Amino acid sequence: MEKIKILRTAEPQFEQEFKALLQRQVDTANDVEAIVKTILSDVKKGGDTALIDYTLKYDQVSLDKNTLLVHESEVKEAYESLDPEVINDLRMASDRIEDFHQRQLQQLSSNDSRNSVVSEAVRPLQRAGLYVPGGKAAYPSSVLMSAVPARVAGVKEITMVSPRVSAHVLAAAKIAGVNRIYRVGGAQAIAALAYGTETIDRVDKIVGPGNIYVETAKRLMFGVVGLDMVAGPSEVLIVADESGNHSFAAADFIAQAEHDEDAFPVIITTSESFLHEVEQEIHLQVNRVDRKEIVQKSIQKNGLLILAHTLDAAIDLSNRVAPEHLELMVENATDVLDSITNAGAVFVGNFSPVAVGDYMAGPSHVLPTAGTARFFSPLGVFDFLKRMSVINFSKEELKNLYPAVSRLAQLEGLDAHARAMELRILSIE
Repeated sequence: MEKIKILRTAEPQFEQEFKALLQRQVDTANDVEAIVKTILSDVKKGGDTALIDYTLKYDQVSLDKNTLLVHESEVKEAYESLDPEVINDLRMASDRIEDFHQRQLQQLSSNDSRNSVVSEAVRPLQRAGLYVPGGKAAYPSSVLMSAVPARVAGVKEITMVSPRVSAHVLAAAKIAGVNRIYRVGGAQAIAALAYGTETIDRVDKIVGPGNIYVETAKRLMFGVVGLDMVAGPSEVLIVADESGNHSFAAADFIAQAEHDEDAFPVIITTSESFLHEVEQEIHLQVNRVDRKEIVQKSIQKNGLLILAHTLDAAIDLSNRVAPEHLELMVENATDVLDSITNAGAVFVGNFSPVAVGDYMAGPSHVLPTAGTARFFSPLGVFDFLKRMSVINFSKEELKNLYPAVSRLAQLEGLDAHARAMELRILSIE
């Protein structure tokens, strides 16, 4: 593997190069968008037939209307085929995810709309669609991280789509409480969830990451259906000082790079010696991983080491990047957390690796990427709930506000609004 790119904040060209880094959002090529628009339109008009045709074309899977749905007997068989230890691991992860999201649910307002003039009523979505990738690996963890928060929120129908459903994915779906599973993926699956087909019911919201075609389809469906976020390649940013463990940092850097060739691993350190040690360690550890070729391509394309002149400068850079995963391998890391404003998930200290968050910590690992942590949050219970304003006025309360409401309505030239108020006030008097 070639030398990893290194930037130093003290160098005159640093700011220019760092700003280029901030433009890492994936630009959708015009040809990709054109292809996706055609797929969306075809599935909207052609339903199951178009969905089946595109599945054969892009996934080389031959389906018919009877085999789109994964039947309960298949799910049961997959579940029973797995090692009991694997089932226990999946259940442990599910329980921890549920525990965390139950606590999220408890944070909701308990206003009683019957006893308040203005309040909110919170309702779960009726139908949620989960997209589970099935390209380079199987991701049962993604099933749990999406479906469990939906179930905790009270969603009645959870529909899952995936281009390739392994036994592990099916077992996770059973554990998480998924109601229906369809063996379709790509932009055509997003279209099916958004518009509905003869076989697949339309959903209220689609969550879960996918490739550029899936994410482009989600973006184009915004407004037709609710979305969690538009995701890009996975990323980690590790902030370390001399107290950080360079071996751990290198391992986490490589772990992120093994996702795919577009993954985005970055380390920012305040220590010159740490910089050299972690660089050497990365070169050593790369040779020990199974997905060595993918890791090397990812690091050569996007891997970056940055030497910052102070910890404050390192934190400032991190907040500007707004990474999906942020690791703080610094002294008094808990105190440093107060300075973090933008990150999908923060892993505090040398013994909080991203890997534990990916599988067992509890919070959903579906996180904002490509700088969108500036305005997006991790997937959670709140993504599967909607709020309704509740206005419940008495005669006396309405009478008190009548003069101001009437004047504002007249000011905006909306005489009928003022009249609607006036009729009620006259009936009171």
